[in-house]
Amino acid sequence: MLKNYLLIALRNFRKNKFFTIVNILGLAIGISSSLVIYLIVRHEFSFDKFHLDGDRIYRVVSKMEFPDLTIRNPGIPVPTAKAAKEEVMGLGQSTFFVTANDPIVTIRTAGRDLPITFKGQEDIIYADPEFFNIFKYEWLAGSSETALNNPFQVVLTERRAQTYFPDFAVSEMIGRFVTYDDSLTCTVSGIVRDLDEITDFTFREFVSIGTVEQTALKGGMGWDSWNSINSASQFYVKLEHGTSPKEIEEKLADLRNRHRENKEKKDATQHFLQPLSDIHFNADYGVYNGRMGHKPTLYGLLAVAAFLLLLGCINFVNLSTAQATQRAKEIGIRKTMGSSREQLVSQLLGETFVVTLTATLLSVTILPLLLEVFRDFVPQGMSFSSLYHFHVWIFLGMLVIIVSFLSGLYPALVLTRYQPVTILRNQVLIDRSTSHRAWLRKILTVVQFVIAQFLIIATIVVSKQILFSLNKELGYRKDAIVYFRVPFASNSSTEDTRRFPLFQKLRQIPEITQISLAGWPPAYGGTSSSTMKVNNGKEVVETMVQVRHADTSYFGLYGMKLVAGRGLSQSDTLREYVINETYAKFLGLTPEEALNHVVERGTKIPIVGVVADFHTRSTHDPIKPHAFSSELKRSFTFHLALNANPSDWKKALEKTERAFKDLYPGDDFHATFFDDTIEGFYKTERRVSRLLNWATGLAVFISCLGLLGLVIYTTNIRIKEIGVRKVLGATVFQIVSLLSKDFLSLVLMAFVIAAPIGWWVMNRWLEDYAYRTSLSWWVFLLSGGFMMAIALLTLGIRTIRSASANPVNSLRTE
Repeated sequence: MLKNYLLIALRNFRKNKFFTIVNILGLAIGISSSLVIYLIVRHEFSFDKFHLDGDRIYRVVSKMEFPDLTIRNPGIPVPTAKAAKEEVMGLGQSTFFVTANDPIVTIRTAGRDLPITFKGQEDIIYADPEFFNIFKYEWLAGSSETALNNPFQVVLTERRAQTYFPDFAVSEMIGRFVTYDDSLTCTVSGIVRDLDEITDFTFREFVSIGTVEQTALKGGMGWDSWNSINSASQFYVKLEHGTSPKEIEEKLADLRNRHRENKEKKDATQHFLQPLSDIHFNADYGVYNGRMGHKPTLYGLLAVAAFLLLLGCINFVNLSTAQATQRAKEIGIRKTMGSSREQLVSQLLGETFVVTLTATLLSVTILPLLLEVFRDFVPQGMSFSSLYHFHVWIFLGMLVIIVSFLSGLYPALVLTRYQPVTILRNQVLIDRSTSHRAWLRKILTVVQFVIAQFLIIATIVVSKQILFSLNKELGYRKDAIVYFRVPFASNSSTEDTRRFPLFQKLRQIPEITQISLAGWPPAYGGTSSSTMKVNNGKEVVETMVQVRHADTSYFGLYGMKLVAGRGLSQSDTLREYVINETYAKFLGLTPEEALNHVVERGTKIPIVGVVADFHTRSTHDPIKPHAFSSELKRSFTFHLALNANPSDWKKALEKTERAFKDLYPGDDFHATFFDDTIEGFYKTERRVSRLLNWATGLAVFISCLGLLGLVIYTTNIRIKEIGVRKVLGATVFQIVSLLSKDFLSLVLMAFVIAAPIGWWVMNRWLEDYAYRTSLSWWVFLLSGGFMMAIALLTLGIRTIRSASANPVNSLRTE
């Protein structure tokens, strides 16, 4: 029987080649997109799921509240960890570690004439022995009980150890030496296997925390201060069974109140427990390797997969029900010969299964192309080989079954509902507009175009917001400006002074028009903030202010406008401030009034100027209070304004690099164009935009395939009507209008439904931006016009051909 079903299916596919191809293409696009998105979403939601008792592991994070500002920090004051271990009950296990700042690593071994140097090594932390009790690693050499007990010990992962000591067996690596920044030498005390699971804990070197306490590293970390919070200082706890996070948070608040300085002053800092499962997705606190998941984006990807899969299923249902009458006699004869309805439903579902299986096999072959389409969302290391996992084939199998059932059940029920007597007497309704199937096809067609129309609206709005953000007046010039940073070493006066001869060398390069030696540029990913107090004449106003360092050329180089007062005078120490308009407004002062006030920070520092507001991040973020100071001892970033001729820029950078290498021969030169930094703030938006472009294109393609199939079917069954109308004098235009108006009315109806949905969804999306574009009327007019034009083009492919045909050919069989 199965062989018979398969032969019948193949015979029907051969008879209706075009409709079969349309169905297979539509389903293949939906299935392949679903497969890629499944791989992406499963990967993102798999981070750190393998840890033992992971549901009881939390990171302790900090939140600082100010009148106009909330700061969230993944770190804690260093003394908190030690005090919590000793005084807070219910923690179970805990570990404290500090992330390192990518030091230079030097390896010296016997038998080598010269040491090997590794610049800017990443994934290094200073950890306590308890780290390996909470996060389990497989030990290849050494022991978790003793490996980090003493200062100047280091544990390496297997891959990092092989990088440092390629000529030694694992057991021979124990006792070797690793030197950091030529000033700190540690002994290898253990080797652990790298975590091959999906994880944000990508650490490769674990230096004992006691090393920090025995060296000058301690001084820059606020080691003994309860008021200093550094994002590098991380504290994890593993709660005892039955202990709630809320209970521990209350105990941490009590602990802080007992130990912090200035108890008479209101405490703005609170500590919270962040679940391990939240770390990969929470941008407020960040992760260690910089790559985070974004749940709204993942949910958007799932919606795209559902849309494309739904469009393919709708095509199948529409075309299958439209062809129902062509198979009616076959069904009637089979029923007359004794076939039951269940047997016929099984046969028709089997045909759908064959189509879906073929589409699935096709989707596997086009997977590399889809991986390229979704490349912005594909995690590193995910490729075609991901198909070899067993869970992927389970997913595909379930997808085949579900899609076959959704696509094939209704057409099968429609076909098997006919009574043999009615069929064999030719009394089956062919395709009246009032029939149930015709109305269902219209509804499904509208649904298809609602989805496509919504995606077009979303694509236009996202692109409009990106253009708005990039072209908005940001408060500074961004073109033809390059910046780079020179090495900083606080314990070397020689390194500190090499910047000044470099400054003089750069002044002699003719392609450079202006130079500034200052802090970071006006817009940059990192920030440095400090609490400031100002008496505005009525009250003392205190808030957190973002601090930047500038010199006498900084504002001019970036084209930043002073609205009151003057710029900064050159100084090696903090003597005066220039603030932004937002800070002046927050103080309740006009820019001119602000010039008569001082900032209280132990000493009184006058405000000498007010600069016009400028954006330091993307337009997501509101402008915050800022203060600029001129402190040469904190200025390690060179800012270069290049001449207006882009052909000279490469020459200017080559000369700059040569000048840099003359003074810093052992360091790498990295220059960044300022406008690239600005565009980097909108990386997520660009990824979403590219996703929408592809999703919209695929949705429109699938919808038009289905529309074309319905048009071909409609013209086929009305071919004699068209011939009669032509004989009676109807023009090609009249016939095309007659055939097209019903379909165009469905597209128009879809626009009427999609427009308010698109307006509501995109308005919610734009609310995430402090500065955003408007939802202009032309966005909807453009999207509706585009969809109508595509529909007309699709309809014209077939209707013009049918209307132009010779009526003799269609009427001579009468």
